[in-house]
Amino acid sequence: MWLRRSRPAPVPSQAKIAPEVTVASEGAQSFAQINAFKIGLLGALGVLVALVIGGIVSQLGTVLIYVGVALFISLGIDPLVSRLAKRMPRGLAIGLVFALVVAVIAGLLLTIIPIIVGQTTNLINDLPGYFTSLQNADWVKSLEQQLSGVVSVDDVISNVQSFFSPDKLLGIGGGLLAVGAGVASGVTGTVIVLILTLYFLASLRSMKRIVYRFVPATKRAGFAEITEQITQAVGRYVVGQISLALVNGVLSFIFLTIIQAPLPVLLAFIAFLLSLVPLVGTVTGSAIIVLISLFASPLTALVAAIYYLVYMQVEAYILSPRIMNKAVSVPGAIVVIGAVAGGTIGGVLGALVAIPIAASVIIIIEKVVFPQQDAK
Repeated sequence: MWLRRSRPAPVPSQAKIAPEVTVASEGAQSFAQINAFKIGLLGALGVLVALVIGGIVSQLGTVLIYVGVALFISLGIDPLVSRLAKRMPRGLAIGLVFALVVAVIAGLLLTIIPIIVGQTTNLINDLPGYFTSLQNADWVKSLEQQLSGVVSVDDVISNVQSFFSPDKLLGIGGGLLAVGAGVASGVTGTVIVLILTLYFLASLRSMKRIVYRFVPATKRAGFAEITEQITQAVGRYVVGQISLALVNGVLSFIFLTIIQAPLPVLLAFIAFLLSLVPLVGTVTGSAIIVLISLFASPLTALVAAIYYLVYMQVEAYILSPRIMNKAVSVPGAIVVIGAVAGGTIGGVLGALVAIPIAASVIIIIEKVVFPQQDAK
């Protein structure tokens, strides 16, 4: 019985399949080229959009700083408004608090600011005389003899005098026109901040409710709780920092008046303004005050240096823990980094806004990030 062998299926020749493979490979290459072109085009468009957004943000940097300052001020005033709202309508409470703030600012503009402007003008005009009297002082001549051959004290004083000459100061400020434009811009910015503060006070609760609607309903309660903690902590931080700065300014005025330091109102205002930036501002303001007190006498500068060294210890270990006990604590390194970064971006206002932002980030990390990591 013969067994029939099964023949293997015929294999198509290479000549028959080669055109199909070639056509497929060409189609894949053209498809890959089209995809590469689309990816490159989308990437270029994305870079272009990012550049446009960056340019818009840079152009609106000052406006964003105004908005941030007004928001933080409203958060600081809101606890007082909430307390008054328990006894009267909220609108009336907002009006009373805002009127108080405007009255304080108007009082400063009408009383203290003219004195500060006058003393600043006197300081700039009297700087050459201060440096001349400093060079003729006995202790400077004695120091010059002791450091003879090492460093020339007279040359150092002359270089500092040339740097702080009125012409150089105006040149740094961009000239009289730029200084006048800066003053006008400051007044305009103050008005804008006041208007925004009033708006934020009136619509703070509605703004929060709108923000909460963007969060899914299942997570809305937790998000609202964290947001309230952030706003309350930032508000307490703003109030506490302003209180510390006010204490420093008032005590500085009393102390500088007692030791007969030059320009006590101006120096006290410098102490108050720079103390709004924690850690960095107090040290910087103290150094400026000590250097200006050197024009009066070395003893005056030494007494001022001792006072501010003692005050910084009292502020760090007594005043700050009592005033800022309910506000979030910001590590010193974060304060320095935030102050420098904020000052680089937006000057003094940027430095002031940067610290509450850092405090908000710390609250988010402590209330959201750490619990999520601990739950895993």
